[in-house]
Amino acid sequence: MIDARAHRPPVLITKRLLLRELRLSDAPAVATGAGDPRVAQFLIEVPSPYPVALARRWIHGRLAWWELGRGVTLAITRRDAPDALLGTISLRHHARDRRAELGYWLAVAAWGCGYATEAARAAVDFGFETLRLERIHARVMTANRASARVLAKLGFAREGVLRRDLFRLGAFVDCEVWSLLREEQAGRAAAGAASE
Repeated sequence: MIDARAHRPPVLITKRLLLRELRLSDAPAVATGAGDPRVAQFLIEVPSPYPVALARRWIHGRLAWWELGRGVTLAITRRDAPDALLGTISLRHHARDRRAELGYWLAVAAWGCGYATEAARAAVDFGFETLRLERIHARVMTANRASARVLAKLGFAREGVLRRDLFRLGAFVDCEVWSLLREEQAGRAAAGAASE
């Protein structure tokens, strides 16, 4: 379990990004970015349009996750613009099994820049190194090829398809399950260090 009493959610810094604690002031950007139909079509429970009041409640709930040891959701921002939200990334923690589910989204304006891969790599590293996870998995709608490419770049293995897993936008959709294990992450890190 995450011990949130002693500290706030982490701040993760990458070459270009700052992954920081969500703020209630991020609600308009969450509503606009995640509520865009091009983004919302791939998110499990996000309406389009997305009311700002609902985005505020979502943020409040995600802040409580950390306090309850259930996981972490961070705002994805650029290092040079930490107040401008590009999207969010989360690890839903299942402490007993030492695993977490990875989830993320980016506003359309941030697509195609490699931000999802960069943010997900930082979250995965945090999960294995700090949370001491054994497994990180993600569910991706089969139509969301961009998200599947992100996971493949990070070394996740496609485990299979959950047929008609979700009812979304008036139809049942299939989801792929992708996963990465601790030893796989460690092996890639060692290979990367050896090639430097």
